[in-house]
Amino acid sequence: MLRAMDSAVAGLRAHQSKLDVIGNNIANVNTFGFKAQTFTFKEAMYQSAVNSTGGVLGTAAGTNGAQYGYGTLMGSIITDMTASTPTQVGGLNACLNAQGFFITASVPDKSTSMTGTDTAEITANIKGAGYEYTRVGQFQLDSRGHLTDGKNFVYGFRAKDDATDVETDNLVSLRVPTSAKLSIAADGTSTWDLEFDDDAESLLTSSIQINSLGEVTVTVPVEVTKDGATVTEDRQVSIGKVAVATFQNQEGLMKAGGSYYVASTGDNSGACSATVPGGATSSLMSGYLEASNVDLAKEFSEMITTQRGFQANSKIITVSDEILSELVNMKR
Repeated sequence: MLRAMDSAVAGLRAHQSKLDVIGNNIANVNTFGFKAQTFTFKEAMYQSAVNSTGGVLGTAAGTNGAQYGYGTLMGSIITDMTASTPTQVGGLNACLNAQGFFITASVPDKSTSMTGTDTAEITANIKGAGYEYTRVGQFQLDSRGHLTDGKNFVYGFRAKDDATDVETDNLVSLRVPTSAKLSIAADGTSTWDLEFDDDAESLLTSSIQINSLGEVTVTVPVEVTKDGATVTEDRQVSIGKVAVATFQNQEGLMKAGGSYYVASTGDNSGACSATVPGGATSSLMSGYLEASNVDLAKEFSEMITTQRGFQANSKIITVSDEILSELVNMKR
C-alpha cells in the first residue's frame, strides 16, 4: 500500500480526535466550571531511505539522510485551567476567585489527617483518600444535615466544640451539629458546646449561608442557659469552613465527568494541600458560580481549520486510490 495512504489515514484519525475535543468544548460552553481543552498534533514514525553520513576530507562529500514520514498522531490534550468569569446566581453557591478546588467525596465517613509536617505525607494522605475535586460550589443540605453539592458530600474543617474556631487537624465532611448549647455567665461571657455525632440526627435548620472565608453558618435551636434558667432559642451557629485543595500542577489532574477532577498517588499533579479559604489561598465569592472558559470564536476557527485538514487527508486517500486503480488496470 502507498505510504501516502497510510499517512492520510493517520491524519484522518488525528483530525477526528481533534474534532471530538472541539465538539466537547462547544457542547460545554454553558457548563459551570468547565475548563476547555486544546488538542495538539505530533509527527508519526519515519522510515529512513538514506542514512545521514559524514564526508571524508578530500575524498567524499557528506550525505544528508532521507526519510519517509507516516503522517500525524495526537500530541497532547491540554486542559486550560484559567479561571473564568463569575456568574451571579444567588442562593447557597460559591466560586473560587483564584486557583483551587472544593473537596468532595461520595461518602461522608472519610477523615484525612492534616497533622503531618512533611509535604509528601500530607500529599499522600489527601491523594490516597480518593476525593473528587470541583470548581463548582453549588451547595445544599441533605435530609440528614450534611453539606453536599447535589451529588457528593462537601469536605472541610468542622467547628470546634467551643465554636471559637475550626479544627484543622482532620479533613472531614461538614454537617449541621446534632446538639448546640450556650451558657451565658453573669458577666456576659458566653461558652458554647457543640456536638457532631455522625450516628445521630442533626438539628433542624431554618437558614444557611456561606461567606467569603468559606465559613458555613446555620440557624438552629440552641439550648441557652442564663441565670440558672434554660430556654431553647434559634441562634446562628458555625458548622465549620469548606476546604480548598491546591495542586502544584493542576493541569495534571484527570477529568472524571460531572465537573469533577481526580488525583492519585504518582500522577503528574504534584504536591497538594488543603486549607481554609482566605489569606494566601483563594477566597470565595458568595452567590456566584464560575462560568465555562470556552472561547467560541477560537473553537469555531479551530473547527474550520480542522475540517479543512480532514478534507485534505481525504483527498490524499482519493488520489492514492486512483493510483492503485491505474496499477491494477496496467495489464489490460
